[in-house]
Amino acid sequence: MKKRKLGTLDVSAIGLGCMGFSHAYGTAVDPTESLRMIRKAYDMGYTFFDTAECYLGTNADGSESNNEELVGKALKDIRDKVVIASKFGVKHMGDHLEMDSRPETIRKSVEGSLKRLGVDTIDLYYQHRIDPKVEPETVAEVMAELIKEGKIRCWGISETDEQYLRRADKVCHVTAIENRYSMLATWYENLFPVCEELGITYVAFSPLGNGFLTGKYKGSDTFTEGDFRNFMPQYTEEGFAAAKDLLDLMEQMSQKKGATMAQLSLAWMLSKKPYIIPIPGSRKEERLKENASAADVELSKEEVERIDALLGTLNIPVFGGH
Repeated sequence: MKKRKLGTLDVSAIGLGCMGFSHAYGTAVDPTESLRMIRKAYDMGYTFFDTAECYLGTNADGSESNNEELVGKALKDIRDKVVIASKFGVKHMGDHLEMDSRPETIRKSVEGSLKRLGVDTIDLYYQHRIDPKVEPETVAEVMAELIKEGKIRCWGISETDEQYLRRADKVCHVTAIENRYSMLATWYENLFPVCEELGITYVAFSPLGNGFLTGKYKGSDTFTEGDFRNFMPQYTEEGFAAAKDLLDLMEQMSQKKGATMAQLSLAWMLSKKPYIIPIPGSRKEERLKENASAADVELSKEEVERIDALLGTLNIPVFGGH
């Protein structure tokens, strides 16, 4: 797969979001199959793997599925050939998230993640969400200490805004942000100039709109219990109606390109900026291969502008919308 820069690191142009093997999509994938799939992704060219301490789920037998443990075990014997990102600062509390980025919590979290991943150093360590009770300078100071101690190589912030990012970066350089970004979610494009100014990579999570932009679902679809797509506004009849023109254009363009709609979505993102790295997730081997091949699909400037022009006219309800 083609490469992109993550700070000083070279990583695959498309990374793998590993959350779905354990968390948020109903019952976790069988652990043996999860290990096989993560390792298969490496064989396909993925070298950038994303997880978090809060990505927990339940296996079919009722046991806990811990995403960090799966990622660490799957990549153990190729550790020096991959880049692993994890996150701290979030607990899932049923119907809400609890944020905690106090220095003592960060230190406890990093030790736990190092142990579960089975590594000496975490390549990229994100603050998973901004904690309004803790100043960005305080978080950045702890990150600087962890880098000096060799426990992390670099750090990032997920779902950040410009002010918080700038304040944190002044204390300890932020290598990457991990924010939502897709054709459905373009509100963070205002951070592009900031990323360019400060030399920050934009890691895009949910680049396929939680699967919506693959074109494989219709307004009547329902998902298994525990799958959070059941509560996403794009997966309603109203959501599909609002997105009809976009989905029609994507289908037309993908057929012309000899690509899938998912590949077109990822290719659009890669064409936008050279410092964007999407991290789609999937539970299926064929989808992993499909997403990896998107790095070879090229869109012209005119094709990107045609998509952008249409996006500017639409008002599609989407999970996480601003």
